[in-house]
Amino acid sequence: MSDVHHHHHVDHAPRSASLADPAPTGSGTIWTCPMHPQIRWDHPGSCPICGMALERLQPSLDEEANPELKDMSRRFWLSAVLSIPVVVLAMGPELFGWSPLPMRTSMLVQFALATPVVMWGGWPFFERFWQSLKNRSPNMFTLIGLGVGVAYGYSVIGALIPQIFPASLRTMDGMVPVYFEAAAAITTLVLLGQVLELRARASTGKAIRALLGLAPKTAKRVNPDGSEEDVPLDQVRVGDLLRVRPGEKVSTDGEVIEGHSSVDESMITGEPVPVEKSVGDKVTGATVNGTGALLIRATRVGKDTMLSQIVHMVAEAQRSRAPIQKLADQVSGWFVPVVVVVALMTFVVWSLVGPEPRLSHALVNAIAVLIIACPCALGLATPISIMVGTGRGAQSGVLVKNAEALELLEKIDTLVCDKTGTLTLGKPKLVEVKPGGGFAENEVLRLSAALERGSEHPLAAAIVEGARDRGLDLPKTSDFASQTGKGVSGTVEGHKVALGNAAMLVTIGIHAKSLEEEADRHRSEGRGVMFVGIDRKLAGLLVVADPIKESAKGAIDELHRDGIRVVMLTGDSLRTAEAVARQLGIDEVMAEVLPEQKQAKIAELRAQGRRVAMAGDGINDAPALAAADVGIAMGTGTDVAMESAAVTLVKGDLNGIVRARKLSRAVVRNIRENLFFSFAYNAAGVPVAAGVLYPAFGILLSPIIAGGAMALSSVSVISNSLRLRRLRL
Repeated sequence: MSDVHHHHHVDHAPRSASLADPAPTGSGTIWTCPMHPQIRWDHPGSCPICGMALERLQPSLDEEANPELKDMSRRFWLSAVLSIPVVVLAMGPELFGWSPLPMRTSMLVQFALATPVVMWGGWPFFERFWQSLKNRSPNMFTLIGLGVGVAYGYSVIGALIPQIFPASLRTMDGMVPVYFEAAAAITTLVLLGQVLELRARASTGKAIRALLGLAPKTAKRVNPDGSEEDVPLDQVRVGDLLRVRPGEKVSTDGEVIEGHSSVDESMITGEPVPVEKSVGDKVTGATVNGTGALLIRATRVGKDTMLSQIVHMVAEAQRSRAPIQKLADQVSGWFVPVVVVVALMTFVVWSLVGPEPRLSHALVNAIAVLIIACPCALGLATPISIMVGTGRGAQSGVLVKNAEALELLEKIDTLVCDKTGTLTLGKPKLVEVKPGGGFAENEVLRLSAALERGSEHPLAAAIVEGARDRGLDLPKTSDFASQTGKGVSGTVEGHKVALGNAAMLVTIGIHAKSLEEEADRHRSEGRGVMFVGIDRKLAGLLVVADPIKESAKGAIDELHRDGIRVVMLTGDSLRTAEAVARQLGIDEVMAEVLPEQKQAKIAELRAQGRRVAMAGDGINDAPALAAADVGIAMGTGTDVAMESAAVTLVKGDLNGIVRARKLSRAVVRNIRENLFFSFAYNAAGVPVAAGVLYPAFGILLSPIIAGGAMALSSVSVISNSLRLRRLRL
């Protein structure tokens, strides 16, 4: 699944590379920087702005190891093997007062071992250092390049031509202290940091790869002659008939043509309860069929399927920038130059007033400042949280369009819900049959439903469905007649049946008095009531309602506990709306609102200074969704709503909003922790490295420890982000 345009050939000719393809290598071909999405290359490399390794724009299932990771791992292992003896040789005399080699030899051995580490192991860093100077975009590699380069360069001159240094710098035997071990160890530690970071970034994509892996590889196609064959999924076309056997994955999005089964949709909606499916119902590719066999007709294939759209949306979200990131960017923009200045000042102060050997102390401390201040963890702080968070959300049916939505969702204080389809099921159901004197409940329903079969009235379908649910057989109707605004009448099995409001019954001489009170009670609850007359007698009444979703009450209580004000926005009558609001404990009702006014109502709430999230489903909600701070599309799968919404809930119910809030809160908190980790740590390290504590406590920070701490800060940020994978939603 990629941005490559797929050509639908009628014959199954192999796909040819065309000009529309960004690169002829098929999928996964555009590379981009997690922090600078504007960088788009057709080959891997490192970002010219921040120096970070680029990654694929579209994840693919056969994600082979990042070439960068392979390369860095190789460099790291070799550098580690060569650096250890350098550190032992350099530290030996200081720690144990003993050196296995004479000073001069030891120095040359260190030079020989450290050179490949710095020149080969650290080569990518110097390349990026040079790029950062060329592009005038200072970044972490500017500092690393400077630190390692200075330490190494100084040591080489000291080892090979010590006589050019003034006598004050040399020790008794005419040698200059060298810092090969610092250059080698820092290079190795930075490589380790890179390896760990690239590894972690690979696992941030796990959620997407898990989603991609859900799609079955083949489908069982039923040919026109009735024979069946297994075909690769990419050969399935819209309109194909596919068989789904018990326990198999549904091959693609489609509609059930025959069969009955329950389907586990949890992998896409995050909802554990299997959903009943029978003829006419929609099924989604990659969901798991239960015990029945289904025959489906493919309605969406390839990259139009729900699963592909989800994967695409998550991939887009993972690349997006959170507003909080702009702060981090601005900071790192001036951070690097400031650090270089601090390092220079450190050098000057130590070389003027420091203890002997002055130049050595000055140099070592300046290098320690450059290395400890290196803001590599800062660059990771937000993108990694966002990648892991959006992936985690997708597994629970919460799709976030971009990082900004996650950040805003945490701040909302008002939730506006559309009633139909969001708080209620969105299609009328028969909820009660109340027979009148001497009539049986099922008989009244059977005759009414038989009559309603011919009717166009929206409530008619609910009555027919209600009768079918009870397993009633519906007889034929003759001389059917409909009176607009009143109801319908006809003859069923020799009985004269009339169905409608009180006015309808009066036309055939029946008074609905005895059931009038009952009818009023239902109407005040916002239900629709129809009277039934059979053979000039009042036979009873049918009550039809748009039932409230079972999940709504609990979710609204939860949102209230969270301090969110819930507002219901609906085109329905005030009476119906208030009945629903009473049952659910909704704070505010805006009823009888025309679709085109919804947007204005949202704007009104925002003008009062509220942070508004709007939850809606249909196409007519798109403008309102776009007008809110955060638009939440209730996964009816209408693409228009998904386009204009910042958050899409695959299963349209309010618990999804509660989940989305939990997710946004966890991610934003995670980002704040990460920024704190990376900042506090750099800020605290710099003065210590510069030697602030030296006069009073004699504490100095060796460049090696600075390098270790730097690698550690990246690792702590990454492991903190990966905690989001286990978030309970």
